[in-house]
Amino acid sequence: MSVTESRASAQYVDVPEPAIAMSAPAVEFPAVYAAELGYVWSALRRLGVQARDLEDVCHDVFVVVFRNLAAYDARRPIRPWLFGIAFRVASDYRRSARVRREVPGMAREPTCTAPRADEIVLERERRRLVMRGLEAIELERRAVFVMHDIDGHVMPDIAAALGVPLNTAYSRLRLARAEFAAAVKRVQGGAP
Repeated sequence: MSVTESRASAQYVDVPEPAIAMSAPAVEFPAVYAAELGYVWSALRRLGVQARDLEDVCHDVFVVVFRNLAAYDARRPIRPWLFGIAFRVASDYRRSARVRREVPGMAREPTCTAPRADEIVLERERRRLVMRGLEAIELERRAVFVMHDIDGHVMPDIAAALGVPLNTAYSRLRLARAEFAAAVKRVQGGAP
């Protein structure tokens, strides 16, 4: 054995293998479901899903989440991704025949445990006013409005979640704000 051969073989003995780039940790479905059920439920309600159908439509959202969770990029916030799925499922729900044929009535609000009746009435009026304002906004604009002004997401995440260009999302937000303000003004003024 020559000196050159021993050196060449020695250089490969103690060299560690290159580190493999670690991807973001996988997200577990039960954890997502437990943490985000309330958020998805509220998002669907704001997107116009009737109270009688919320449970079924929410289930449909989580079926889609379960099927697509492997494709989710865990380095990004999960709520805009969930809202995008909820938006698509709510769109399908609103297009269904049973929703279009039925005349929606006033949904009964859940009872509040607060002891003061005047606070309960005021809160119901505020919710009714917001829901009437949201109902007046066209669905694509409503989705941007809810995600930005109510849920507090940033516009690039909203545009990505809804699959629209950033400037389109900003335009939808501007129009939705105007429609919401006009609807609230009509309701407060007593006009139907």
